[in-house]
Amino acid sequence: QVQLVESGGGLVQPGGSLTLSCAASGFTFSSYYMSWYRRTPGKEREFVAAISGRGKNTNYADSVKGRFTISRDNNKNTVYLQMNSLKPEDTATYYCKTEYGGIWGQGTQVTVSS
Repeated sequence: QVQLVESGGGLVQPGGSLTLSCAASGFTFSSYYMSWYRRTPGKEREFVAAISGRGKNTNYADSVKGRFTISRDNNKNTVYLQMNSLKPEDTATYYCKTEYGGIWGQGTQVTVSS
């Protein structure tokens, strides 16, 4: 069955960096867009970034543009989110999503705090 497993979250100081990973299985990974979203308590899930199947097209939320980079390794069936210059307002649970069936991962917590 389709499975997405995120990892790489944690506690980081403002200005720091983290890289999230999302390992996929159960579908032809390279054929589908992959996306990252995030959610904070009391708010709806917010789009962060997306990448096309072969990685040629990407798009970002304005709030992360220039700081976050989405990438993928189709040989490893994994999508990444490199997050730099982190701010306290980036604190959230981060989820990956596949265009295939709209399946979500379980999420990984990112906390930006001094």
